[in-house]
Amino acid sequence: MNDFSYVRVFAHSNALLVSHVGNLLEAAGIPVERHNLALGGGAGELPLTECEPQIWVAPHNYERAEALIHAAMTGISGAPGWTCPGCGEALEGAFDTCWRCGTPRA
Repeated sequence: MNDFSYVRVFAHSNALLVSHVGNLLEAAGIPVERHNLALGGGAGELPLTECEPQIWVAPHNYERAEALIHAAMTGISGAPGWTCPGCGEALEGAFDTCWRCGTPRA
Protein backbone atom coordinates (compact mmCIF):
# COMPACT_ATOMS: atom_id res chain seq x y z
CA MET A 1 0.00 0.00 0.00
CA ASN A 2 1.10 3.53 -0.63
CA ASP A 3 1.92 5.34 2.64
CA PHE A 4 1.23 8.71 1.04
CA SER A 5 -2.41 7.91 0.33
CA TYR A 6 -3.13 6.93 3.95
CA VAL A 7 -3.57 9.16 7.01
CA ARG A 8 -2.74 8.44 10.64
CA VAL A 9 -5.84 7.74 12.69
CA PHE A 10 -4.37 6.36 15.92
CA ALA A 11 -1.03 6.27 17.74
CA HIS A 12 -0.10 5.05 21.21
CA SER A 13 3.02 3.86 23.02
CA ASN A 14 1.29 0.52 23.78
CA ALA A 15 1.75 -1.68 20.69
CA LEU A 16 -0.90 -4.14 21.93
CA LEU A 17 -3.50 -1.37 22.10
CA VAL A 18 -2.52 -0.18 18.62
CA SER A 19 -2.85 -3.73 17.28
CA HIS A 20 -6.25 -4.04 18.95
CA VAL A 21 -7.43 -0.83 17.29
CA GLY A 22 -6.16 -2.11 13.94
CA ASN A 23 -8.06 -5.37 14.43
CA LEU A 24 -11.22 -3.46 15.41
CA LEU A 25 -11.08 -1.37 12.25
CA GLU A 26 -10.36 -4.37 10.03
CA ALA A 27 -13.31 -6.24 11.57
CA ALA A 28 -15.47 -3.25 10.59
CA GLY A 29 -14.23 -3.56 6.99
CA ILE A 30 -11.69 -0.73 7.09
CA PRO A 31 -8.28 -1.65 5.62
CA VAL A 32 -5.40 -0.44 7.80
CA GLU A 33 -1.65 -0.04 7.71
CA ARG A 34 0.30 -0.67 10.91
CA HIS A 35 3.43 1.44 11.35
CA ASN A 36 6.27 1.33 13.89
CA LEU A 37 5.14 -1.74 15.82
CA ALA A 38 8.77 -2.69 16.47
CA LEU A 39 10.43 0.72 16.84
CA GLY A 40 9.93 1.13 20.60
CA GLY A 41 13.63 0.52 21.21
CA GLY A 42 14.46 3.62 19.19
CA ALA A 43 12.72 5.96 21.63
CA GLY A 44 15.23 8.40 23.03
CA GLU A 45 17.42 8.23 19.94
CA LEU A 46 14.50 9.12 17.67
CA PRO A 47 11.57 11.45 18.37
CA LEU A 48 8.66 9.68 20.09
CA THR A 49 6.33 10.57 17.24
CA GLU A 50 8.62 8.62 14.90
CA CYS A 51 8.74 5.53 17.15
CA GLU A 52 5.18 5.33 18.42
CA PRO A 53 3.10 2.45 16.97
CA GLN A 54 0.46 3.85 14.63
CA ILE A 55 -2.61 2.89 12.60
CA TRP A 56 -3.17 4.53 9.22
CA VAL A 57 -6.31 4.42 7.04
CA ALA A 58 -7.38 5.72 3.63
CA PRO A 59 -8.69 9.30 3.83
CA HIS A 60 -12.25 8.27 2.87
CA ASN A 61 -12.33 5.93 5.93
CA TYR A 62 -10.93 8.48 8.38
CA GLU A 63 -14.19 9.77 9.92
CA ARG A 64 -15.70 6.30 10.34
CA ALA A 65 -12.44 5.01 11.85
CA GLU A 66 -12.32 7.94 14.28
CA ALA A 67 -15.91 7.22 15.39
CA LEU A 68 -15.19 3.50 15.90
CA ILE A 69 -12.02 4.24 17.87
CA HIS A 70 -13.81 6.82 20.03
CA ALA A 71 -16.63 4.37 20.78
CA ALA A 72 -14.14 1.63 21.66
CA MET A 73 -12.02 3.85 23.90
CA THR A 74 -14.95 5.40 25.77
CA GLY A 75 -17.09 2.27 25.98
CA ILE A 76 -19.95 4.02 24.23
CA SER A 77 -22.07 1.75 22.08
CA GLY A 78 -24.56 2.96 19.52
CA ALA A 79 -26.86 0.06 20.37
CA PRO A 80 -29.77 0.83 22.71
CA GLY A 81 -30.06 -0.83 26.09
CA TRP A 82 -32.44 -3.76 26.50
CA THR A 83 -34.20 -5.84 29.11
CA CYS A 84 -33.57 -9.58 29.19
CA PRO A 85 -36.74 -11.51 28.34
CA GLY A 86 -35.52 -14.42 30.48
CA CYS A 87 -34.85 -12.76 33.83
CA GLY A 88 -35.73 -9.07 33.43
CA GLU A 89 -32.15 -7.81 33.91
CA ALA A 90 -31.49 -4.33 32.42
CA LEU A 91 -28.49 -4.54 30.07
CA GLU A 92 -26.38 -2.07 28.11
CA GLY A 93 -26.64 -2.08 24.34
CA ALA A 94 -23.13 -3.50 23.92
CA PHE A 95 -24.27 -6.88 25.26
CA ASP A 96 -25.92 -9.46 22.98
CA THR A 97 -26.39 -12.01 25.77
CA CYS A 98 -27.64 -11.55 29.32
CA TRP A 99 -24.76 -11.76 31.79
CA ARG A 100 -27.06 -13.08 34.50
CA CYS A 101 -28.95 -15.95 32.79
CA GLY A 102 -27.35 -16.33 29.34
CA THR A 103 -30.49 -15.54 27.34
CA PRO A 104 -29.64 -14.00 23.94
CA ARG A 105 -30.98 -10.60 22.99
CA ALA A 106 -34.41 -10.96 21.35
